Amino acid sequence: MMSLRMADAAQNSTELWAAVESYISDAMIAADPVLEAVLQASAAAGLPPINVGANQGKFLQLLARIRGARTILEIGTLGGYSTIWLARALPADGQLITLEFAPMHAEVARANFQRAGLADVIEVRLGRAQDSLRQLEKEKAGPFDLIFIDADKASIPNYFTAALNLSTAGTVIVVDNVVRKGAVLEAKSSDPDIQGVRRFNEIVRRESRVSGTTLQTVGSKGHDGFAVLLVVATK
Repeated sequence: MMSLRMADAAQNSTELWAAVESYISDAMIAADPVLEAVLQASAAAGLPPINVGANQGKFLQLLARIRGARTILEIGTLGGYSTIWLARALPADGQLITLEFAPMHAEVARANFQRAGLADVIEVRLGRAQDSLRQLEKEKAGPFDLIFIDADKASIPNYFTAALNLSTAGTVIVVDNVVRKGAVLEAKSSDPDIQGVRRFNEIVRRESRVSGTTLQTVGSKGHDGFAVLLVVATK
């Protein structure tokens, strides 16, 4: 009986979180036909509905504007929804590079960037993110003003380490999905995503070049969170 009650409570909580998220989005974020079309195109192409919410996209955009970002790196494109939010924060001469592994996702994203009028601002690099990150280092790309990590969670430690190499003092690094419905507490979890997040947290705890924290989030996609970090030194 207790487990049923707990399940009911969890369901009620999720419904409440989703309702509040919807209210916040309706109250504070203007309707945007382009972004709505982006979501529709992504769904029609069969992409998983795991993009950030509108309120989270706006949060990322505000961080980029507060930072005064001129260069942004995104690790994990999907259909380009979060990419568009971030790119809209850039000045006229700004640039955003986004890394995507799946060719179909990249194709959908490029079409979405055309739809949003941002194809000249956003560069999609196709391939394994770790390979693309190494290539960016070889090219001496960056430093980037803001880096958003939203790819496979098992590899977050590697992405974060690479991100530091492409940063400078003042760079903001944001990492998505680091609470995992509370499963991040499970030290002995066999889930590689959980272990990836936990290793990332251990790296951050020891890393003197960054200062940051994690904010828990709740909404239509459940209980999760963002890590937000500021690079305070390069060495």
